[in-house]
Amino acid sequence: MAVRPREDGDLDALVAELEAVHREDRYPAYWPREPARWLSPRGLFGAWVAEAGSRVAGHVAVAAVDGGHAAEVWRTVGLAPEELASMSRLFVAPAERGAGLGQALVDAACEEAARRGLHPVLDVVETNRAAIALYERRGWERIAAEPWREARGAELTLYYYAAPR
Repeated sequence: MAVRPREDGDLDALVAELEAVHREDRYPAYWPREPARWLSPRGLFGAWVAEAGSRVAGHVAVAAVDGGHAAEVWRTVGLAPEELASMSRLFVAPAERGAGLGQALVDAACEEAARRGLHPVLDVVETNRAAIALYERRGWERIAAEPWREARGAELTLYYYAAPR
């Protein structure tokens, strides 16, 4: 297993793995029109891939917290968006789960945030139970929750987490 910065040549393989994740876990809840672009959120600081053997098997991105709704949520709990780094687009190929790839990707994202002097935060839908379990095992704190309607119209809960201080 290895984690390294994402390269442009990884995108096709990542999109294929993301498709498998979407079929199995409904992540992302809405299939993006341009999945390769979706892997690079606005304000991207960097992205990393996990490799299992010679194949790309996971991904994470770190970006600035934009001025949207999430920024307002963070402000309500006393976190200034300009001091935060949003961890997103985290997934591990279904066939490679359980080998520590998710944890290694979270570590890479947190290291990038720390290098920039920023505090890592994220949001996650309640149905992403494995991701939530990973964050909570690592000491991330759930700081807010709100209703969220997913693609099929189901009403779910969106949780906001902050990394341990």
